[in-house]
Amino acid sequence: MPPSRRLLLAGLWLLGSLCSARAAPGGSGRRVTLHYNPGSNSSSVNLLHVRAVGQNDTLHYVWSSIGAPTVLLLYTRSESSTLHVNWTKLLSAAPAGAIWIEPAGSVVYSTAVIFTKVFEYSRANASAQEEQFYPTYDLAALSWRSLNGTLNHTALTAKFQGVGAFPNGTISFQVTAYEQSGRDSSLPRLLHTANSSKVEFIMEKVAPRSNSSRFMLEVVTVEETGGRKRLQSVRSIDDEYTPAIFEMAQLVSEPRNDTTSSSFFQWKTAAYGDKVASRENAIHCHYHSLQMASWRLLGPSIAHAYFGAGLGHGESLAAINITFGGEDGKFYAEKNYLSWSALLGFGTPPEDSFSPLVITIMAVALGTPVVLLLVGGLVVLLARRKRYSEYEPIN
Repeated sequence: MPPSRRLLLAGLWLLGSLCSARAAPGGSGRRVTLHYNPGSNSSSVNLLHVRAVGQNDTLHYVWSSIGAPTVLLLYTRSESSTLHVNWTKLLSAAPAGAIWIEPAGSVVYSTAVIFTKVFEYSRANASAQEEQFYPTYDLAALSWRSLNGTLNHTALTAKFQGVGAFPNGTISFQVTAYEQSGRDSSLPRLLHTANSSKVEFIMEKVAPRSNSSRFMLEVVTVEETGGRKRLQSVRSIDDEYTPAIFEMAQLVSEPRNDTTSSSFFQWKTAAYGDKVASRENAIHCHYHSLQMASWRLLGPSIAHAYFGAGLGHGESLAAINITFGGEDGKFYAEKNYLSWSALLGFGTPPEDSFSPLVITIMAVALGTPVVLLLVGGLVVLLARRKRYSEYEPIN
């Protein structure tokens, strides 16, 4: 390869790298620690505290399967803020006030995401308009295995496994915390920051009740008084990291008037039908309109322990349903496996940019005609000069 072409490609790759780095905010890292059932020696219930300490602030993620699987996200302007749990109250019929942060004045922002139900339904055929719904899987009613056996303090991962409503099957939520910005190595290759955590929803060996069953996950969000969620769709033509998936969906909080703090819940519109995710087993997932709820959150959740018993009277609740599967729904019956990933984080959601490879390919494709035009013009100019130099005047 000529030196000039190598130099051009190196420059284009550097440009792509700079653009990619600009697309991964939250470069400052955090010191992350995991605490299982802090203040309790029991393993009969699951509560995971992820403490992520930054510069002059701390993010507290509280994941739990006490009631419906729930995560609290609490942002404090203090490196020394601590989580407290009153276990007696938390496990009682009136858990309000069982979870709090000290110092109390350090909490700047709080939100929650609750995974409440899994719906199963089918259609007689692809053209049918009516859907047959089967009895709902209420996630608060599942039995949850001890988290202790799946907790990995090095990889910063843990797995909540729900059983009981189906023989040999599980519905799981795998949690991953991050210390630095980066991109997951497995599909859907989510771009994350140190201000975010990942949750992966997994259905495995849950026997479908028809050959064309499809599943739908209900997600409820809690926004503190004065705030609300907004649903956004972000589209891209970058096809390197997640082949054939061109949409990112996200719930972004609209901050209160007295604060600029906000959070996001973000996912790519793809699920996967195999433990080894690939383009071949990708499943398109649909999401329905965001429903701003005027009702109270009735089911059990640790959200009550932090926000209070009357959750929904002052706070803003919103619900969204995410559906997995194509028109015939046969994907799940083939392997009895489904996985879907999402990010929960504080601040501005990560935004995918063109990858270095895509930028290089585009630049080379668009730049080659220009280079050829310039080279062609130079050749013509040199040829004309040579012709003129060989001209001999007639005396």
